Amino acid sequence: MRIRSALTAMVVVLAGLLVGAGSSTAAGTTTGSAYCGITWGSAEKSAGALSDAPLVDVRTGRHDCYDRVVFEFAGPVDGYAVGYGETWTEGEGLALSPYTAGGALLRVSLRAPAYDDAHQGTVPYAVGEHVANLLRYPTLRDVVFGGSFEGYSTFAVGVRARLPFRTFVLAGPDGHSRIVLDVAHQW
Repeated sequence: MRIRSALTAMVVVLAGLLVGAGSSTAAGTTTGSAYCGITWGSAEKSAGALSDAPLVDVRTGRHDCYDRVVFEFAGPVDGYAVGYGETWTEGEGLALSPYTAGGALLRVSLRAPAYDDAHQGTVPYAVGEHVANLLRYPTLRDVVFGGSFEGYSTFAVGVRARLPFRTFVLAGPDGHSRIVLDVAHQW
């Protein structure tokens, strides 16, 4: 029995070495190219400052190499923090992972409110509501509103797995701005 276990372990190790040898060069770097030229990575990304321009829309889109979530604001906004991990509701501290579909969870903190100067909501979602229909999306599984408190708005974005993503800001149209989150379909 011990001999069989030892032989099985050796076969697994040798198979791993053979597979690894086929995908590297003499210098030790991999020869595979990036999927669709994507080199984003999966580390946390953050930028910008707090703004008082309210969130007015959230929409999604499918592209050849990635899925997209767009957060639109009625004014200039450039502040966000996006990374993998647990997402909490703003003001309550309730974990959103039990309510968000997907194999991995992106926490999206937007440095802008989802309410106006009179503290009236500017989006039609209640805390915990699913924002988009993501049927037939390759990567996105869920977008859940986590609320808005003291000028910050939170979303949990459920994705198929921990995959590369990028976040950036677009200006316009009509004085609006958008924070865009793209999540690649694969590594």
